[in-house]
Amino acid sequence: MRVTILGIGLLGRAVAERLHDSGHAVTVYNRTASKTDPLRAHGITVAATAAEAVASTDCTLLYLTDAAAIHAVLFPPAAPVDLRSRTIIQMGTISPDESRAFQRSVSAGGGDYFEAPVLGSLAEAKAGTLIIMGGGTADQLRRWEPVFSSLTPAPFLIGPIGQAAALKLALNHLIAAELSAFALSLGLIQRAGISVDQFMTILKSSALFAPAFEKKLPRLLARQYDKPNFPTSHLLKDVNLFADDARHHGLNIAGLTGVRALLEHAIQTGQRDADYSALFESINPRD
Repeated sequence: MRVTILGIGLLGRAVAERLHDSGHAVTVYNRTASKTDPLRAHGITVAATAAEAVASTDCTLLYLTDAAAIHAVLFPPAAPVDLRSRTIIQMGTISPDESRAFQRSVSAGGGDYFEAPVLGSLAEAKAGTLIIMGGGTADQLRRWEPVFSSLTPAPFLIGPIGQAAALKLALNHLIAAELSAFALSLGLIQRAGISVDQFMTILKSSALFAPAFEKKLPRLLARQYDKPNFPTSHLLKDVNLFADDARHHGLNIAGLTGVRALLEHAIQTGQRDADYSALFESINPRD
């Protein structure tokens, strides 16, 4: 299929390469044009404007940072992108209310809107094993199955617009909560002089283990946070969106306060663009 991707960050670039290598005709656009240079070298078409990119393809996937970026790219006040008979598939992380607002805006412009946020990072995108959560109708999911099948073994249809966005926020909250809890436990293990190998052996034999612990352990032990899979600033943005939505539903978010403070501290100390595992520095500072 002819597919446009707007937003060439870490995940957007990996998805563009995966779709291109799977035989789709891919066009990309990014406001910072230099980020598209590696894709041009990969044989992928680079559009000069978002309007040009959207007009040239069957569907447009959004991998933009946040709702403000989507507004800036698709709905600039002077010249909104022509969405008539176009499909917009929102695959980043935004709030349910933001997603529903974009559905209204796209529909008002004569287009079709589907939300499909993803769980997974660079390795999963390159392997086609992302978890895709669809918000919309079964007909929409079936229509774009040729695109989704290049990225995931089987997409999930969660419900109407907004529900997939809410599920994505709930899952990203767990990313922050699990890593901060593991980092704190690891810090105590190290400072108490206990073998990390012994700690991990016991942890892995218990119901407490999460695969993310083992995945992030090398970064924490080496205090190596470059070449991020998911930057600290993006996780803080998602945690803030989750907090707002949870509060809206009457939930007590007191337990999230400390996690958010750790992410904020990591950013304040220069780890904005580092892998989010850099919050280990806020939990277990170097001697």
